[in-house]
Amino acid sequence: RMAAAPPSYCFVAFPPCSKDGLVVFGKNSARPRDEVQEVVYFAAAAHDPGSKVECTYIEIEQVPKTHAVVLSRPSWLWGAEMGANEHGVCVANEAIVTREPASESEALLGMDLVRLGLERGATAKEALDVIVALLEEHGQGGNYYEDGSSCHTFQSAFLIVDRNEAWILETSGKYWAAEKITEGAKCICNQLSLTTKIDAEHPELRNYVRSQGWWNGDSDFNFSEVFSLADDHLACCSGRESLEKQGGEVSAQTMIDVLRDKDSGVCVDSESFLTTASIVSVLPQDPSFPCIHYFTGTPDPSRSIFKPFIFVDDVKLVPKVQSPSFGNDDPAKKIPRFQEKPDRRHELYKAHEWARSLLENDQDKGQKLMRIMLDLEKQGLEAMEDILTRTEVLDPAEVVDLFYDCVDTELKFFK
Repeated sequence: RMAAAPPSYCFVAFPPCSKDGLVVFGKNSARPRDEVQEVVYFAAAAHDPGSKVECTYIEIEQVPKTHAVVLSRPSWLWGAEMGANEHGVCVANEAIVTREPASESEALLGMDLVRLGLERGATAKEALDVIVALLEEHGQGGNYYEDGSSCHTFQSAFLIVDRNEAWILETSGKYWAAEKITEGAKCICNQLSLTTKIDAEHPELRNYVRSQGWWNGDSDFNFSEVFSLADDHLACCSGRESLEKQGGEVSAQTMIDVLRDKDSGVCVDSESFLTTASIVSVLPQDPSFPCIHYFTGTPDPSRSIFKPFIFVDDVKLVPKVQSPSFGNDDPAKKIPRFQEKPDRRHELYKAHEWARSLLENDQDKGQKLMRIMLDLEKQGLEAMEDILTRTEVLDPAEVVDLFYDCVDTELKFFK
Protein backbone atom coordinates (compact mmCIF):
# COMPACT_ATOMS: atom_id res chain seq x y z
CA ARG A 1 0.00 0.00 0.00
CA MET A 2 1.33 3.43 -0.92
CA ALA A 3 2.35 5.83 1.82
CA ALA A 4 -0.42 8.16 2.90
CA ALA A 5 -0.32 11.65 1.47
CA PRO A 6 0.22 14.44 4.02
CA PRO A 7 -3.21 15.76 5.12
CA SER A 8 -3.05 19.39 3.96
CA TYR A 9 -6.23 21.43 3.61
CA CYS A 10 -7.00 24.17 1.05
CA PHE A 11 -10.08 26.40 1.09
CA VAL A 12 -11.80 29.01 -0.99
CA ALA A 13 -14.94 31.01 -0.19
CA PHE A 14 -16.87 33.19 -2.65
CA PRO A 15 -19.89 35.35 -1.97
CA PRO A 16 -22.50 34.63 -0.65
CA CYS A 17 -20.37 32.57 1.79
CA SER A 18 -17.72 35.25 2.14
CA LYS A 19 -17.85 38.84 3.27
CA ASP A 20 -18.72 41.84 1.05
CA GLY A 21 -17.40 41.09 -2.39
CA LEU A 22 -14.27 39.25 -1.20
CA VAL A 23 -12.84 35.94 -2.35
CA VAL A 24 -11.02 34.30 0.59
CA PHE A 25 -8.38 31.60 0.03
CA GLY A 26 -6.47 29.60 2.65
CA LYS A 27 -4.16 26.65 3.05
CA ASN A 28 -2.45 24.72 5.81
CA SER A 29 0.63 22.97 4.47
CA ALA A 30 1.09 19.62 6.23
CA ARG A 31 4.63 18.35 5.73
CA PRO A 32 7.23 16.25 7.59
CA ARG A 33 7.50 17.69 11.11
CA ASP A 34 11.06 18.97 10.95
CA GLU A 35 10.86 20.57 7.49
CA VAL A 36 11.42 24.33 7.34
CA GLN A 37 9.25 26.54 5.14
CA GLU A 38 10.44 29.94 4.00
CA VAL A 39 8.55 32.89 2.50
CA VAL A 40 10.23 34.25 -0.63
CA TYR A 41 9.47 36.97 -3.16
CA PHE A 42 10.63 37.03 -6.77
CA ALA A 43 10.15 40.18 -8.84
CA ALA A 44 8.67 40.10 -12.35
CA ALA A 45 11.40 39.46 -14.89
CA ALA A 46 12.14 39.34 -18.62
CA HIS A 47 14.16 36.37 -19.90
CA ASP A 48 16.33 35.97 -22.98
CA PRO A 49 15.04 33.80 -25.82
CA GLY A 50 16.15 30.19 -25.41
CA SER A 51 16.90 30.52 -21.70
CA LYS A 52 16.12 27.66 -19.32
CA VAL A 53 14.82 27.48 -15.76
CA GLU A 54 16.19 24.99 -13.25
CA CYS A 55 13.23 23.51 -11.30
CA THR A 56 13.69 21.14 -8.33
CA TYR A 57 14.88 18.18 -10.40
CA ILE A 58 14.77 19.09 -14.08
CA GLU A 59 15.47 22.02 -16.35
CA ILE A 60 12.74 23.33 -18.67
CA GLU A 61 12.32 26.14 -21.21
CA GLN A 62 11.87 29.58 -19.65
CA VAL A 63 9.14 31.94 -20.92
CA PRO A 64 9.88 35.53 -22.12
CA LYS A 65 8.28 37.12 -19.04
CA THR A 66 7.51 35.88 -15.52
CA HIS A 67 5.14 37.60 -13.07
CA ALA A 68 6.15 38.73 -9.57
CA VAL A 69 5.35 35.99 -7.02
CA VAL A 70 5.38 35.50 -3.26
CA LEU A 71 5.74 31.87 -2.17
CA SER A 72 5.67 29.73 0.93
CA ARG A 73 7.92 26.79 0.19
CA PRO A 74 9.89 23.96 1.75
CA SER A 75 13.28 25.59 1.64
CA TRP A 76 15.12 22.73 -0.10
CA LEU A 77 13.11 22.88 -3.32
CA TRP A 78 12.49 25.28 -6.22
CA GLY A 79 8.69 25.32 -6.31
CA ALA A 80 6.16 26.12 -3.58
CA GLU A 81 3.41 24.63 -1.46
CA MET A 82 1.33 27.77 -1.97
CA GLY A 83 1.63 31.35 -3.07
CA ALA A 84 0.28 34.26 -5.06
CA ASN A 85 1.26 36.50 -7.96
CA GLU A 86 0.96 40.21 -8.67
CA HIS A 87 -2.26 39.66 -10.67
CA GLY A 88 -4.19 38.27 -7.72
CA VAL A 89 -3.82 34.59 -8.67
CA CYS A 90 -3.33 32.14 -5.77
CA VAL A 91 -2.33 28.50 -6.16
CA ALA A 92 -1.96 25.72 -3.60
CA ASN A 93 -1.34 22.05 -4.18
CA GLU A 94 -2.19 18.78 -2.49
CA ALA A 95 -0.27 15.54 -2.69
CA ILE A 96 -2.76 12.79 -3.53
CA VAL A 97 -2.68 9.05 -4.12
CA THR A 98 -4.59 7.57 -7.06
CA ARG A 99 -4.83 4.03 -8.42
CA GLU A 100 -1.85 4.86 -10.62
CA PRO A 101 1.47 4.76 -8.79
CA ALA A 102 3.22 8.13 -8.96
CA SER A 103 6.48 8.15 -10.88
CA GLU A 104 9.78 7.97 -9.00
CA SER A 105 11.72 9.26 -11.98
CA GLU A 106 12.63 12.90 -11.60
CA ALA A 107 10.29 15.26 -13.45
CA LEU A 108 8.27 18.26 -12.25
CA LEU A 109 6.98 18.13 -8.69
CA GLY A 110 3.42 19.27 -7.99
CA MET A 111 5.11 22.05 -6.01
CA ASP A 112 7.12 23.15 -9.04
CA LEU A 113 3.85 23.40 -10.98
CA VAL A 114 2.44 25.74 -8.30
CA ARG A 115 5.26 28.20 -8.90
CA LEU A 116 5.24 27.79 -12.68
CA GLY A 117 1.48 28.44 -12.77
CA LEU A 118 1.92 31.62 -10.71
CA GLU A 119 4.91 32.89 -12.69
CA ARG A 120 3.21 32.35 -16.05
CA GLY A 121 -0.55 32.81 -15.51
CA ALA A 122 -2.28 36.20 -15.11
CA THR A 123 -5.65 34.57 -14.32
CA ALA A 124 -6.69 31.33 -12.62
CA LYS A 125 -7.61 29.79 -15.98
CA GLU A 126 -4.25 30.80 -17.51
CA ALA A 127 -2.43 29.23 -14.55
CA LEU A 128 -4.44 26.04 -15.04
CA ASP A 129 -3.59 25.97 -18.76
CA VAL A 130 0.11 26.45 -17.93
CA ILE A 131 0.10 23.60 -15.40
CA VAL A 132 -1.63 21.06 -17.64
CA ALA A 133 0.56 21.94 -20.66
CA LEU A 134 3.73 21.44 -18.57
CA LEU A 135 2.32 18.19 -17.18
CA GLU A 136 1.77 16.95 -20.73
CA GLU A 137 5.26 17.99 -21.80
CA HIS A 138 7.39 17.01 -18.80
CA GLY A 139 5.27 14.77 -16.55
CA GLN A 140 5.31 14.76 -12.74
CA GLY A 141 7.54 12.70 -10.50
CA GLY A 142 10.43 12.59 -8.04
CA ASN A 143 10.79 12.62 -4.27
CA TYR A 144 8.34 14.89 -2.40
CA TYR A 145 10.51 14.88 0.73
CA GLU A 146 14.09 15.72 1.57
CA ASP A 147 14.80 12.08 2.35
CA GLY A 148 17.84 10.18 1.14
CA SER A 149 16.63 6.81 2.47
CA SER A 150 13.40 6.45 0.49
CA CYS A 151 11.47 8.03 -2.35
CA HIS A 152 8.01 9.37 -1.51
CA THR A 153 6.00 10.09 -4.64
CA PHE A 154 2.49 11.45 -5.14
CA GLN A 155 0.11 12.69 -7.79
CA SER A 156 -1.11 16.30 -7.49
CA ALA A 157 -4.29 18.27 -6.98
CA PHE A 158 -4.42 22.07 -7.15
CA LEU A 159 -6.68 24.85 -6.00
CA ILE A 160 -6.24 27.80 -8.37
CA VAL A 161 -8.03 31.03 -7.49
CA ASP A 162 -8.36 34.61 -8.75
CA ARG A 163 -10.76 37.50 -8.05
CA ASN A 164 -13.48 35.99 -10.24
CA GLU A 165 -13.30 32.23 -10.16
CA ALA A 166 -11.52 29.17 -8.84
CA TRP A 167 -10.52 25.91 -10.46
CA ILE A 168 -10.02 22.58 -8.73
CA LEU A 169 -7.55 20.63 -10.84
CA GLU A 170 -6.88 16.95 -10.09
CA THR A 171 -4.24 14.92 -11.88
CA SER A 172 -2.97 11.39 -12.26
CA GLY A 173 0.21 11.18 -14.32
CA LYS A 174 -0.44 13.52 -17.25
CA TYR A 175 -4.22 12.99 -17.18
CA TRP A 176 -6.43 15.52 -15.46
CA ALA A 177 -9.89 16.96 -14.89
CA ALA A 178 -10.98 20.31 -13.49
CA GLU A 179 -14.06 21.97 -12.03
CA LYS A 180 -14.79 25.69 -12.10
CA ILE A 181 -16.25 27.44 -9.05
CA THR A 182 -17.69 30.94 -8.84
CA GLU A 183 -19.80 30.84 -5.67
CA GLY A 184 -20.01 29.20 -2.26
CA ALA A 185 -17.24 27.51 -0.27
CA LYS A 186 -14.98 24.63 -1.24
CA CYS A 187 -12.35 22.60 0.58
CA ILE A 188 -9.87 20.24 -1.00
CA CYS A 189 -7.67 17.86 0.94
CA ASN A 190 -5.38 14.94 0.19
CA GLN A 191 -7.90 12.86 -1.70
CA LEU A 192 -9.74 13.18 -4.98
CA SER A 193 -12.90 15.27 -4.84
CA LEU A 194 -14.08 15.77 -8.43
CA THR A 195 -17.09 13.66 -9.32
CA THR A 196 -19.33 14.16 -12.38
CA LYS A 197 -19.20 17.97 -12.64
CA ILE A 198 -16.17 18.40 -14.89
CA ASP A 199 -15.67 21.69 -16.73
CA ALA A 200 -12.37 20.90 -18.46
CA GLU A 201 -10.37 17.71 -18.95
CA HIS A 202 -7.45 16.09 -20.75
CA PRO A 203 -8.65 15.40 -24.34
CA GLU A 204 -7.73 11.70 -24.06
CA LEU A 205 -8.91 11.20 -20.46
CA ARG A 206 -11.98 9.07 -21.19
CA ASN A 207 -10.30 6.97 -23.87
CA TYR A 208 -7.42 6.30 -21.52
CA VAL A 209 -9.53 5.10 -18.58
CA ARG A 210 -11.60 2.94 -20.94
CA SER A 211 -8.46 1.34 -22.29
CA GLN A 212 -7.39 0.59 -18.70
CA GLY A 213 -10.75 -1.05 -18.02
CA TRP A 214 -11.55 1.42 -15.22
CA TRP A 215 -14.72 2.75 -16.82
CA ASN A 216 -17.10 1.07 -19.27
CA GLY A 217 -18.39 4.24 -20.93
CA ASP A 218 -22.02 3.47 -20.03
CA SER A 219 -22.29 4.93 -16.52
CA ASP A 220 -21.76 8.60 -15.67
CA PHE A 221 -18.07 9.46 -15.69
CA ASN A 222 -17.09 10.09 -12.05
CA PHE A 223 -13.44 11.17 -11.83
CA SER A 224 -12.94 10.26 -8.14
CA GLU A 225 -14.56 6.86 -8.49
CA VAL A 226 -12.53 6.04 -11.59
CA PHE A 227 -9.15 7.15 -10.19
CA SER A 228 -9.36 6.44 -6.44
CA LEU A 229 -7.97 3.31 -4.84
CA ALA A 230 -10.94 1.11 -4.02
CA ASP A 231 -11.08 1.88 -0.28
CA ASP A 232 -10.00 5.47 -0.54
CA HIS A 233 -12.85 7.51 -1.90
CA LEU A 234 -14.47 9.08 1.15
CA ALA A 235 -16.70 12.10 1.23
CA CYS A 236 -14.08 14.81 1.59
CA CYS A 237 -13.58 16.43 4.02
CA SER A 238 -13.90 17.65 7.61
CA GLY A 239 -12.51 20.99 6.45
CA ARG A 240 -15.64 22.04 4.66
CA GLU A 241 -17.73 21.61 7.80
CA SER A 242 -15.37 23.87 9.77
CA LEU A 243 -15.81 26.54 7.12
CA GLU A 244 -19.57 26.16 6.93
CA LYS A 245 -19.85 26.37 10.73
CA GLN A 246 -18.58 29.94 10.37
CA GLY A 247 -21.86 30.96 8.71
CA GLY A 248 -22.17 33.26 5.72
CA GLU A 249 -19.44 35.74 6.47
CA VAL A 250 -16.04 34.25 5.75
CA SER A 251 -13.32 36.89 6.20
CA ALA A 252 -9.55 36.75 6.69
CA GLN A 253 -10.13 36.28 10.43
CA THR A 254 -12.63 33.44 9.91
CA MET A 255 -10.26 31.65 7.56
CA ILE A 256 -7.43 32.04 10.09
CA ASP A 257 -9.69 30.54 12.78
CA VAL A 258 -10.49 27.57 10.54
CA LEU A 259 -6.76 26.97 9.86
CA ARG A 260 -6.00 27.08 13.60
CA ASP A 261 -8.58 24.43 14.48
CA LYS A 262 -6.86 21.29 15.77
CA ASP A 263 -10.09 19.51 16.81
CA SER A 264 -11.37 19.44 13.23
CA GLY A 265 -8.08 17.98 11.99
CA VAL A 266 -7.50 20.98 9.70
CA CYS A 267 -4.50 22.05 11.80
CA VAL A 268 -2.33 18.94 11.58
CA ASP A 269 -0.07 18.03 14.48
CA SER A 270 0.55 14.28 14.37
CA GLU A 271 3.42 11.88 14.82
CA SER A 272 4.58 12.21 11.21
CA PHE A 273 3.15 15.52 10.03
CA LEU A 274 2.84 19.10 11.18
CA THR A 275 1.27 22.16 9.60
CA THR A 276 4.66 23.70 8.76
CA ALA A 277 3.25 26.93 7.25
CA SER A 278 -0.05 28.60 6.42
CA ILE A 279 -1.44 31.21 4.04
CA VAL A 280 -4.66 33.23 3.87
CA SER A 281 -5.40 35.51 0.90
CA VAL A 282 -8.18 38.06 0.50
CA LEU A 283 -8.99 38.93 -3.11
CA PRO A 284 -11.48 41.79 -3.52
CA GLN A 285 -13.73 41.23 -6.53
CA ASP A 286 -13.42 44.95 -7.27
CA PRO A 287 -10.03 45.26 -9.03
CA SER A 288 -9.44 48.80 -7.75
CA PHE A 289 -8.60 47.28 -4.34
CA PRO A 290 -5.35 45.38 -3.68
CA CYS A 291 -5.19 41.67 -2.85
CA ILE A 292 -3.77 40.92 0.60
CA HIS A 293 -1.81 37.75 1.37
CA TYR A 294 -1.10 36.66 4.95
CA PHE A 295 1.78 34.25 5.64
CA THR A 296 2.95 32.65 8.91
CA GLY A 297 6.42 31.50 7.76
CA THR A 298 6.46 29.30 10.89
CA PRO A 299 4.87 25.98 11.94
CA ASP A 300 1.52 25.47 13.67
CA PRO A 301 -0.85 28.35 12.90
CA SER A 302 -2.37 28.09 16.39
CA ARG A 303 1.01 29.35 17.67
CA SER A 304 1.93 31.56 14.72
CA ILE A 305 1.10 35.02 13.48
CA PHE A 306 -0.43 35.74 10.07
CA LYS A 307 1.48 38.67 8.56
CA PRO A 308 0.18 40.68 5.57
CA PHE A 309 1.93 41.12 2.23
CA ILE A 310 0.74 43.37 -0.65
CA PHE A 311 2.35 43.44 -4.10
CA VAL A 312 3.86 46.83 -4.95
CA ASP A 313 6.95 47.77 -6.98
CA ASP A 314 10.24 47.55 -5.04
CA VAL A 315 8.62 45.67 -2.17
CA LYS A 316 11.18 45.25 0.61
CA LEU A 317 12.73 41.77 0.80
CA VAL A 318 12.59 39.92 4.12
CA PRO A 319 15.78 37.88 4.66
CA LYS A 320 14.65 36.90 8.17
CA VAL A 321 12.06 34.48 6.74
CA GLN A 322 14.46 33.15 4.10
CA SER A 323 16.47 30.02 4.71
CA PRO A 324 20.24 30.02 4.17
CA SER A 325 21.25 29.23 0.60
CA PHE A 326 23.81 26.47 -0.05
CA GLY A 327 24.15 27.04 -3.80
CA ASN A 328 25.52 24.10 -5.73
CA ASP A 329 26.75 22.49 -2.50
CA ASP A 330 23.16 21.88 -1.46
CA PRO A 331 22.68 18.11 -0.88
CA ALA A 332 19.30 18.49 -2.62
CA LYS A 333 21.14 19.42 -5.84
CA LYS A 334 23.83 16.72 -5.79
CA ILE A 335 23.35 13.20 -7.11
CA PRO A 336 22.70 10.96 -5.18
CA ARG A 337 20.43 13.47 -3.47
CA PHE A 338 19.80 14.18 0.20
CA GLN A 339 22.92 12.45 1.53
CA GLU A 340 22.88 14.93 4.39
CA LYS A 341 20.45 17.46 5.79
CA PRO A 342 21.82 20.97 6.28
CA ASP A 343 20.34 23.31 8.87
CA ARG A 344 17.74 25.25 6.88
CA ARG A 345 16.19 27.23 9.75
CA HIS A 346 15.71 30.95 9.10
CA GLU A 347 15.84 33.60 11.79
CA LEU A 348 12.07 33.75 12.40
CA TYR A 349 11.90 29.94 12.57
CA LYS A 350 14.61 29.85 15.25
CA ALA A 351 12.93 32.58 17.29
CA HIS A 352 9.65 30.73 16.96
CA GLU A 353 11.24 27.50 18.25
CA TRP A 354 12.26 29.39 21.37
CA ALA A 355 8.72 30.74 21.79
CA ARG A 356 7.29 27.26 21.32
CA SER A 357 9.45 25.84 24.09
CA LEU A 358 8.32 28.71 26.30
CA LEU A 359 4.68 27.87 25.56
CA GLU A 360 5.35 24.25 26.47
CA ASN A 361 7.43 24.86 29.60
CA ASP A 362 6.16 28.04 31.21
CA GLN A 363 2.44 28.32 30.71
CA ASP A 364 2.02 31.77 32.22
CA LYS A 365 4.79 33.39 30.23
CA GLY A 366 3.80 31.44 27.12
CA GLN A 367 0.15 32.51 27.33
CA LYS A 368 1.18 36.10 27.87
CA LEU A 369 3.48 36.03 24.85
CA MET A 370 0.71 34.46 22.75
CA ARG A 371 -1.73 37.22 23.79
CA ILE A 372 0.77 39.90 22.74
CA MET A 373 1.32 38.11 19.42
CA LEU A 374 -2.38 37.79 18.67
CA ASP A 375 -2.84 41.42 19.51
CA LEU A 376 -0.13 42.28 17.00
CA GLU A 377 -1.87 40.13 14.40
CA LYS A 378 -5.20 41.83 15.11
CA GLN A 379 -3.65 45.26 14.52
CA GLY A 380 -2.41 44.01 11.14
CA LEU A 381 -5.84 42.62 10.22
CA GLU A 382 -7.54 45.87 11.21
CA ALA A 383 -5.09 47.98 9.20
CA MET A 384 -5.76 45.77 6.16
CA GLU A 385 -9.52 46.01 6.71
CA ASP A 386 -9.06 49.77 6.59
CA ILE A 387 -7.25 49.54 3.24
CA LEU A 388 -10.12 47.47 1.83
CA THR A 389 -12.86 49.86 2.96
CA ARG A 390 -11.40 53.29 2.23
CA THR A 391 -12.30 55.19 -0.91
CA GLU A 392 -8.91 56.63 -1.88
CA VAL A 393 -6.40 54.55 -3.84
CA LEU A 394 -3.63 52.87 -1.86
CA ASP A 395 -0.29 54.67 -1.92
CA PRO A 396 2.34 51.96 -2.61
CA ALA A 397 4.83 53.70 -0.29
CA GLU A 398 2.50 52.90 2.59
CA VAL A 399 2.90 49.11 2.19
CA VAL A 400 6.33 48.67 0.60
CA ASP A 401 7.76 47.63 4.02
CA LEU A 402 4.56 45.98 5.29
CA PHE A 403 5.60 42.34 5.51
CA TYR A 404 9.16 43.29 6.50
CA ASP A 405 7.92 45.40 9.42
CA CYS A 406 5.52 42.72 10.64
CA VAL A 407 8.26 40.07 10.70
CA ASP A 408 10.59 42.53 12.41
CA THR A 409 8.06 43.37 15.12
CA GLU A 410 7.36 39.69 15.70
CA LEU A 411 11.08 39.01 16.15
CA LYS A 412 11.38 41.89 18.61
CA PHE A 413 8.67 40.34 20.79
CA PHE A 414 10.51 37.03 20.79
CA LYS A 415 13.71 38.79 21.83
